[in-house]
Amino acid sequence: MMISVKNLAVSFGSGHSAKQVVKDVSFDVAAGETFGLVGESGCGKSTVLGALAGRIKAWGGSIALDGEAIAAKRSKSQLAKQQMVFQDPFGSLHPRHTIGRTLLEPLEIHGIDRRRERVEQALRDVGLPASFYHRFPHQLSGGQRQRVAIARALILKPRVLLLDEPTSALDVSIQAEILNLLKDLREREKLTYILVSHDMAVIAHLCNRVAVMQGGMFVEIASREALLSGNVEHSYTRTLLDGSRGYQPTRRAG
Repeated sequence: MMISVKNLAVSFGSGHSAKQVVKDVSFDVAAGETFGLVGESGCGKSTVLGALAGRIKAWGGSIALDGEAIAAKRSKSQLAKQQMVFQDPFGSLHPRHTIGRTLLEPLEIHGIDRRRERVEQALRDVGLPASFYHRFPHQLSGGQRQRVAIARALILKPRVLLLDEPTSALDVSIQAEILNLLKDLREREKLTYILVSHDMAVIAHLCNRVAVMQGGMFVEIASREALLSGNVEHSYTRTLLDGSRGYQPTRRAG
């Protein structure tokens, strides 16, 4: 199993003011699978992702990545194995750094050689020309910036990508391009994804299974086929599906 989470709990604050935002969540994700977390804002889905990514340090339960237990403090190899793509391509790239500088940084931190070659290949892998090396974020469209953010996540050759609403800040016409890029990269690089979204259409396009979150808990884990057919068990899942009615996802493989 690539990812195994058991009894994950996260609280913010302390004493009487403490608020538990993730409550006893457990799930496994197989290698090569895309597992979705869906629910309304504030349900806890991004907090689960933050605990997995190491951005949230205080959590209870257990997390294992590729069979190795991980703690709040991660080793360099654990950090390299799992990378994150954020929602906002405008805010996640340093405005005064060239694209080349942004992509070189993780290679320098991890002491990886052939850096210029790796940066140019990472750009090509996400459908951008090597000439973007010298450009600045303000010279790129939103979709191009998100491609750079994906290239940055991929440059350390991770096994897992954690995707936090990766298309929600983009125009609808660009969203499908980025989702299809992510699907192609998953198949080509044999990646495992966890995708957070509030949009059932995005989830159905990319995910094999989805956990539906409400109030910090999983109310249902459903397959993609169940989402497409509407054959779901929980009333809240049906409410989310009804909100996405009219979307007809392409029936490409998983």
